[in-house]
Amino acid sequence: MSGANDGQMFDRLPATAEERTAAGRATRAEVVRWWEDRFGVPADAFDDYTFWEKGKGKVWILHADLETPVNVEGLGMTFLRTRQEHWKPTTDAVQRFGREATRNVVHLTRDQAVRFARGEDQDVDWDGDWGYLGVAHDVVGEPEPLGVGLYLHGELRSQIPKGRQEDLS
Repeated sequence: MSGANDGQMFDRLPATAEERTAAGRATRAEVVRWWEDRFGVPADAFDDYTFWEKGKGKVWILHADLETPVNVEGLGMTFLRTRQEHWKPTTDAVQRFGREATRNVVHLTRDQAVRFARGEDQDVDWDGDWGYLGVAHDVVGEPEPLGVGLYLHGELRSQIPKGRQEDLS
């Protein structure tokens, strides 16, 4: 693993802080623990995956094992942004792993889900944590993860990227 962040290379996240060579880089243990603590996703959900950073704080997940570093444009899927005050999961990550989440997931009604998918912010009653949440809606009786919302002061702000917003009505 290289000792600096290179926006052109993917470096595997170190397993632990003791193995860290790039200042500020998250570790595999920290990423897995964050998903456990924030969303209740069990650690073993990530057993078959490797985590990579390209640039500063953009973590990608790959269902394979490669030598590090890797000089490619993309690797797996974007997963988490870590070099900011509050870590932010990506829409893809919540859609992929959100079914295993047991906390910090707000369940929306059909009308609320339609508004959320269009990228609209809305007032929502939620008595859980503030910050980035998983957002879900029941489809055929099962919760289906829609993406990431930012909940502040009674308002759920859709974090669905503009290019992925849809009209579900």
